[in-house]
Amino acid sequence: MYRFLLAILFQGIFAVALPVNITRAATQKETVLKYDTAKISIRNFDLQKIAGYRKQTAFIYQDTAPGLTWWERFWMGFWNLIDHLFKNKQSGAILGYLILAAIIVFIVFAAFKMTGIDLRIFTGKSKPIAIPYSESLDNINEINFNEELKQAISAGNYRLAVRLFYLSSLKKLNDKQLISWQPEKTNQTYINELENLQQRQRFKLLTIQFEYIWYGDFSLDEENFNRIKTSFDLFNQETS
Repeated sequence: MYRFLLAILFQGIFAVALPVNITRAATQKETVLKYDTAKISIRNFDLQKIAGYRKQTAFIYQDTAPGLTWWERFWMGFWNLIDHLFKNKQSGAILGYLILAAIIVFIVFAAFKMTGIDLRIFTGKSKPIAIPYSESLDNINEINFNEELKQAISAGNYRLAVRLFYLSSLKKLNDKQLISWQPEKTNQTYINELENLQQRQRFKLLTIQFEYIWYGDFSLDEENFNRIKTSFDLFNQETS
């Protein structure tokens, strides 16, 4: 009885263990090292083709865009510099003040030009002009204005012509008893003597123009002189 039971037990053990061993044996394969026997072909760059590519503009890369002139490159660099300066707080503030100063100078210069004054800032002082009148000795009642103005304008002596126009206006105001002319009086005194406010403002503008041209040693061209002459003519017509 015991022998029968042991036989059955051993048969069950062998029945279970045998498939496991067979499965393990089937899954384990022998590792075999294989060698690559393929033929290797070494390839090199074609130096002639590379040299050909180097000559083609499509393969030439530059930092500056192709086709820009030296003038365009100059302004490109200039604006890049300006942009860099403005991004810097300290240099940006200084540059802002410089630009503001330049704008103010331009406005002042334009104002002088609009009043008919030719500023000789960069070309030096105006050419010396022979002046037959001394201010302290001027007597407006003894000057032949028509003849003297004709000669001054014909000679291109526009500074003297403006002075004669101004003295002629003083004579008209004195003749109309709007001012009391005296050689020792100043131009500002004559302005203050005019009671009509509108007339005073116009004569004040003519006085400013005259003083800048005469005492400022500035030269006038024909175009600017004609503008000032028109102003004097209109004032004298209103005074008459």
